[in-house]
Amino acid sequence: MLRKVAAVSLVVAGLASGAGHADEAVIRKAIQTRFPGAQIENIAKTPFAGIFEVVVGGRILYTDEKASYIFIGSLLDARGPGERNLTGERTAQLTAAALSKSTASAIKRVRGNGKRTIYTLEDPNCGYCKAFHKELAKVNDVTIYTFLWPILSPDSTEKSKAVWCAKDRAKAWDDVMARGIVPQNDGKCETPLEKNKELAKRLGAQGTPAVYLADGRQLPGMMPADRVEEALSTVPAR
Repeated sequence: MLRKVAAVSLVVAGLASGAGHADEAVIRKAIQTRFPGAQIENIAKTPFAGIFEVVVGGRILYTDEKASYIFIGSLLDARGPGERNLTGERTAQLTAAALSKSTASAIKRVRGNGKRTIYTLEDPNCGYCKAFHKELAKVNDVTIYTFLWPILSPDSTEKSKAVWCAKDRAKAWDDVMARGIVPQNDGKCETPLEKNKELAKRLGAQGTPAVYLADGRQLPGMMPADRVEEALSTVPAR
């Protein structure tokens, strides 16, 4: 029981509480008062009486019905034979939505029927990304969306711009990662690098390659093709 309680860290935020029946407006006003400029994306009741889920800038927090307290951490459902991490499930849903809405900012590669999906955030100078590139080449029937996220050096940014500005971005990316050949252009087209930076921040990505499945679950990063296939097989069909 103590372990379940410890899974949720309680932060007393000193929010103003309102009298009467709590509703979304009360919670929204209280949080905006405590955190000016906070981007509140959604407020919803949880399965537990008196606890509300609030999505702020892609992050999940919880509050009581009077918005007097804020809970930051994992909310577990222990009602069944095995506990469910409701926060983890919801975070994956938000991640999947953010990625699927951002595909215009990614390099798209389709192999075979392309029915399965993988999202990656990569730096062209990342050694682990290059190793993962070789492993992904062994995976068929998949659509790969790669978001250029240059974080290792100024040279990473220049290479990313050159790839994005190439006529064939997919080929340019393959040339860079598999053969070390950088496209010969001035890299002065409009790029999505800033958008990708914000996406990485929203997802909480810590390094490259950051790898996600279609259902929003994050993979460990560099992994062999057989483990990628195993992970893909666990994604529910849509």
